[in-house]
Amino acid sequence: MNNYPVGDFITRIKNAALAGKKVFSVPNTKLVYEVAKTLKKSGVLSEIKKEDSNLNLRLAYHKKEPLLINLKLVSKPGLRVYMNIDELSNHKGVSYFVLSTSKGVMTSKEALKLGIGGEAIAEIW
Repeated sequence: MNNYPVGDFITRIKNAALAGKKVFSVPNTKLVYEVAKTLKKSGVLSEIKKEDSNLNLRLAYHKKEPLLINLKLVSKPGLRVYMNIDELSNHKGVSYFVLSTSKGVMTSKEALKLGIGGEAIAEIW
């Protein structure tokens, strides 16, 4: 049993991309599934399949290279990081965040359109 399933999920995605794996499996929870759906919408994952208590995921590739360049876990069990609309709008660079908001899990781009903030789960670039 894992203490922080979303953190484990983010680490597994990063390791699969670095190892060149296309398909990998993670334990299924509601939050992990919602984060996976958000990553599929943003183009990092190409396929999500539920099987028993696991999720089978496929990384999105382009010309034999994963579309995911880097992924960093932002919130941890001992230190939750929350970002309001001002912090999201002042963020510079090509990276974006996966946020857990009051309206569900979404990217920082979607949260800016809705004008809401939330807990920053991961940063993707």
